[in-house]
Amino acid sequence: MNKSTTVSIREDLFQAVLDAARRLYPREVILLLKGKRARNAVVVSDLLIPPLATYGHGFSSMRTHMLPMDFSIVGTVHSHPSGNLTPSTADLNHQFGSILVIVAYPYRDESNLAAYSRGGEKLAIEILKPEI
Repeated sequence: MNKSTTVSIREDLFQAVLDAARRLYPREVILLLKGKRARNAVVVSDLLIPPLATYGHGFSSMRTHMLPMDFSIVGTVHSHPSGNLTPSTADLNHQFGSILVIVAYPYRDESNLAAYSRGGEKLAIEILKPEI
């Protein structure tokens, strides 16, 4: 995965992530991202709530041994109530899957969203609008 990789997520899923982050604020939320990976693209098609996840003040965690054996999980999304879109060292060291998506306070729009590779490189994000 490289900087030219684009992460695509449907608008309804993006709104669901924002809603979850707003509901748990000031605690962090963590969700699993399901989808498909290609050479220069990751397409997110669904969200999963990790079993027995912890939503704390300044952290979120999940028990990886409790996760389903599902090879369509491409990464995680979690919130940063601080408003900082940069992944912490802990975020990068505990990353699950090939992408890490961060949504930051105030959880309003695409400017509060960032995606990163396993190596911490920032990736392009595309919000897929519904077709009419």
